[in-house]
Amino acid sequence: MTRIYRLADTNIEVSSLYNDVHTLMRGYLTESAPDFDIGMSDEDIIFEREKSEASGMGGMPDSYYETLAVLRKISERMPRYGSFLFHGSAIAVDGEAYIFTAASGVGKSTHARLWREYLKDRAFMVNDDKPFIRPGNTPLVYGSPWDGKHRLSRNVSVPVKAIALLGRSEKNYVEPISRGEALPVLIRQTYRPFDPKALEITLGLLYDLDVKFYRLYCNMEPDAAYVSYNAMKG
Repeated sequence: MTRIYRLADTNIEVSSLYNDVHTLMRGYLTESAPDFDIGMSDEDIIFEREKSEASGMGGMPDSYYETLAVLRKISERMPRYGSFLFHGSAIAVDGEAYIFTAASGVGKSTHARLWREYLKDRAFMVNDDKPFIRPGNTPLVYGSPWDGKHRLSRNVSVPVKAIALLGRSEKNYVEPISRGEALPVLIRQTYRPFDPKALEITLGLLYDLDVKFYRLYCNMEPDAAYVSYNAMKG
């Protein structure tokens, strides 16, 4: 099956062996001509299955591993079109996006939920796991179909106001940091292509990402949202 989808202002033709990926991506369908195309093979699925099994996440059907393979192939190509895949929870508040990033299990999704509970209708999730980011004069974050176990995302783009490096602490506090201080974590949380040229472009895009950066130390109590939002909104 072949369909065309629009992610991060880029049109991608996806040809698959199974239908699951098209069900996953149906909210991003477009009738525009593709900027590039990707196709799936049994080898792509085997690669994702073995990688998942090695990390203790095996036991899924091949149609699921194909969705991971599609994301990987898209992410390999996107830097050449000006965007990159990022691991984080992106929430929009009053038309500006804040992105929380950390290793899995630290609490990105939980902190984003606290913001939604605190800010109510002023806030919504852009993507709760794997958004795309496009640097530029106005850096933008985009929703994607790969949006975490709670399936929280929208097919939108929102200007990025800040990126917060999240850490656990008994007390809630926030400190601004430079892009240089943030860069090692940003690199770890960004999809890094296997292709050397695409990797070089990705690092260049990260260096060009002109937003505010913070270290955010927080517990998972409601007050964490109050402290972090009011420190980061400016």
